[in-house]
Parts: sequence; C-alpha cells; structure tokens
Amino acid sequence: MKRKKATLSKKSAVTQACRKCNGKCCRYYALQIDTPTDWDEFDDIRWYLSHEDTSVFVEDGKWYLDVHTKCRYLSEMDYHCLNYELRPHICRKYDTDGCDLTGDGYEYEMQFTDDKQMEEYMRIKFGQKVFEKLEAKKAKRAR
Repeated sequence: MKRKKATLSKKSAVTQACRKCNGKCCRYYALQIDTPTDWDEFDDIRWYLSHEDTSVFVEDGKWYLDVHTKCRYLSEMDYHCLNYELRPHICRKYDTDGCDLTGDGYEYEMQFTDDKQMEEYMRIKFGQKVFEKLEAKKAKRAR
C-alpha cells in the first residue's frame, strides 16, 4: 500500500506564513498618484515627502504615495488582526503569494524617502536655475 505525501493546503500554507509574520503588510499603505508631468506636480510630491513617515516610489511606470503607519487593529502581541471578522475588503482579498513576508522584496524604478531627494531629482529634471529663482525670492523676503 502506497503512503500519501503530507501536503499543506493553500489555506494551511497561508496560515503558516501568517504565523511567522510580524504584520509588515499592516504597517503601511500605498496609494497610486497621478504621474507628475510639470514643476508644480513634482513640487506637490516634494511637499508629501516633507511629512514624516511617507515615501514615494515608482513601480512599473506608476507613481505611488507610501504612507508608513500601522493599522490600528494590528496586535503588537502576536501581530494578528484584532478586527479579523470585520476587516475591510482590501484585507480580505490580500494574497500571501508575493506578500511582504514570502515575496522577493521590492524593485522600484525610483524611490524617494524625503523632500531633499525629490529636490535633487527636480534639479536634474528642470535645471538649477529654477531653484536659484526660488532661493533668490527667499533671500529677498528675509531682508
């Protein structure tokens, strides 16, 4: 008589992966934003990046605002959801294939973690003269 190999069902494998996780997927959210095309739109992104716990990344040509903030329902004791039965649809459809724990990580085309990085990018894209004009206005106001 042949013995059957013990295999984990997909649901069981998900459960096992989730038990090892510290809730990385519940510690941020990313929202797609319009691809910036002009100075003002890039400057708006520079403003986003002036705020703590934010970053902006480009993946597959699409721009995203990444907000690093923990979900209020993530338990710090065992990293389980304290609102599991009533969790939002986006959480219900989340798949552990390629999640933050089991995936290969992120390979962004670009990532900006603060306003100074965006400022440097804007200097390259639009030229130094634009910033020189802004700095001249700032100096004039300071007098």
